[in-house]
Amino acid sequence: MIDRLVDEIIERYDALSEQLAEPGIFAEGGRFAEVSKAHADLQSAYDLAREYAEARTSLRDVEVMLAERGLDAEMKEFLDEERAQSQETMERLEDAIRLATLEKDPRDEKDIIVEIRAGAGGDEAALFAAELYRMLTRYAEHFRYKHQVLSTSESPLGGVKEIVFEVKGRGAFGVFKYESGVHRVQRVPVTESTGRIHTSTATVAVLPEAEEVDVIIDPNDVRVDVYRSTGPGGQSVNTTDSAVRITHVPTGLVVSCQDEKSQLQNKERAFRILRARLLDIAQAEQEAQLAAERRSQVGTGDRAQKIRTYNFPQARVTDHRVGLTSHRLDAVLMGELEEFTEALVAAERAEKLAQLAGAGV
Repeated sequence: MIDRLVDEIIERYDALSEQLAEPGIFAEGGRFAEVSKAHADLQSAYDLAREYAEARTSLRDVEVMLAERGLDAEMKEFLDEERAQSQETMERLEDAIRLATLEKDPRDEKDIIVEIRAGAGGDEAALFAAELYRMLTRYAEHFRYKHQVLSTSESPLGGVKEIVFEVKGRGAFGVFKYESGVHRVQRVPVTESTGRIHTSTATVAVLPEAEEVDVIIDPNDVRVDVYRSTGPGGQSVNTTDSAVRITHVPTGLVVSCQDEKSQLQNKERAFRILRARLLDIAQAEQEAQLAAERRSQVGTGDRAQKIRTYNFPQARVTDHRVGLTSHRLDAVLMGELEEFTEALVAAERAEKLAQLAGAGV
């Protein structure tokens, strides 16, 4: 019941406030930081709960007065209005309070590593993958996030077979996690001479960047190979063994980096990507969504699997998870993804509220 939840929120907040006022809290290691964070995290729910409790008290007082005999018509009308206002306030706050108490995903605040890979469609898929990279980095710039390419594998026509890049900024994972999956494009490829529309795909995986404390990699579990860079670069290309390939033997994950001239920098980047992939696999296992190589996020890349379709002949973009269609294709490809993110956030909240309602909260 919402009344019980409101009382629990207020009691919990008051208890944390009392703990923060204790003189010895600073002397107990990291207790102050822990209690302070819990107190701050509960602030929004507490403010809503206090407003609800005040309306509830007002409603009870009004009900008592309305039960009295001998009320004149003017007073009864005033009390009826007060009752309606209190009831409206309580109804308005119910869902907001439930949402405020939902456990936040601790990964939402993390920096991310994004992996884009060309799927079905050959060179056209690689060109589309490059467009998705530009779209997502422009979206990152909208939030003033910093981004940097960690690894690339280019295709002959100027697309990318694979590109891995990082995005740094508070809340990056919470914003970009909805981009994970298969993106499908329908258009006439530049290589098509008959004007026939083709369907191609690219997969996007958005991984919260793992700290060393999140994923501990046993040195005995990895094999590090060095080789000469083969792609575009400076004078060191094909002259020094600066490229690095890391193989995580227990999982079979392989990460290669060659974009930097320094072998040390390439190795550091490769380990960061490996940690993010291992964390993603571990979290998928915890959520009972077992899938090797992030398959739970991006599927197989087949044309039939998709989260979003970009249809060029009709200048439209459709997100299949929420059934939202936009006819602003050019703007979307320029990184204007807000309407999709907002719709997906709303759908996620509605699902969580439905689960709470089913649990009787």
